[in-house]
Amino acid sequence: MPSVRDGFYLVCYDVVDNNRRNRIAKLLKGYGLRVQKSVFECMLNDDQLQMVQKRLHKYLQPEEDQVRFYPMSGHTRRKVMILGVQPDCEVDDDIFIA
Repeated sequence: MPSVRDGFYLVCYDVVDNNRRNRIAKLLKGYGLRVQKSVFECMLNDDQLQMVQKRLHKYLQPEEDQVRFYPMSGHTRRKVMILGVQPDCEVDDDIFIA
């Protein structure tokens, strides 16, 4: 039985090819908020985490590209400091799916 536990993730990527990078950004926009060009904040349960990782594998070239998922606790998330321009909205407990 799959768990439905939600988790907050900072998702960062380094993708060489423009087409692959654009596809990955478009995919991640369906799951969270873009806070920098290659950084998203995503609220994902276990099933969504597995789904987004499975979908990302279709676009990645493992010898050139990298995507990192940093799990963050609610405590850590509240301590995020932002200098400069802030995103228009914040990720909350609502689910974003493309």
